[in-house]
Amino acid sequence: DRISKENWLTPKGVIGFWQAASDGDSVQVKTGSETTTLQFLRQQIQKAADQPNLSLADFIAPVAANKQDYIGAFAVTIHGIEPHVKAFEAQHDDYNKIMLQALADRLAEAFAEYLHEAVRKQYWGYVPDEALSNEALIKEAYQGIRPAPGYPACPDHTEKYKLFALLDATNQTGISLTESLAMFPASSVCGWYFAHPQSQYFGVGKIQRDQLEDYAKRKGMPLELVERWLSSNIE
Repeated sequence: DRISKENWLTPKGVIGFWQAASDGDSVQVKTGSETTTLQFLRQQIQKAADQPNLSLADFIAPVAANKQDYIGAFAVTIHGIEPHVKAFEAQHDDYNKIMLQALADRLAEAFAEYLHEAVRKQYWGYVPDEALSNEALIKEAYQGIRPAPGYPACPDHTEKYKLFALLDATNQTGISLTESLAMFPASSVCGWYFAHPQSQYFGVGKIQRDQLEDYAKRKGMPLELVERWLSSNIE
């Protein structure tokens, strides 16, 4: 009751959509007269002949198709827990501290899920007549995905720099990135929006040296630095 009555927590969020086209495992994002190139990785897993190795770039129309397509992005956060966490720490009240942190985390995720539904039905509007039950929503039975940089489908945290720049996320939401590319406030979520009917979540898994070197070249980053950021994905 105190949290709501005293307005401890404040949600903030931003979304954006841009024309986009894929070129191999890269996605070119048009922002006015400028182009931002997003870099994605592709699975290198032994699969059955009819099961392709996926990259998120597969869910954006290729440049050669000459077809108008889009990509979106979002960043959401819950502000306000820090002074209350410090107060609970001073009182050695670990229970309420942990519960408040957990609540803020769940609210941030709920905000992201709520916003994704609004994007599908209204802001992007690619499925305006979507009418799913809560059970179907929990099972993610809707069209489209919202993968986050640093997670299995796009494990490179450094792509957050581009996401934040495209959204002007720090100015719009107050979220900042730490040196390790964690977000502050900690109860924050960001990611890309893909609307392709066949878009799906997946894990890139382990990649081979050839892709690692190509990825570093595409990003224009030293190979050693890319190796550090992708250490858990290197075969």
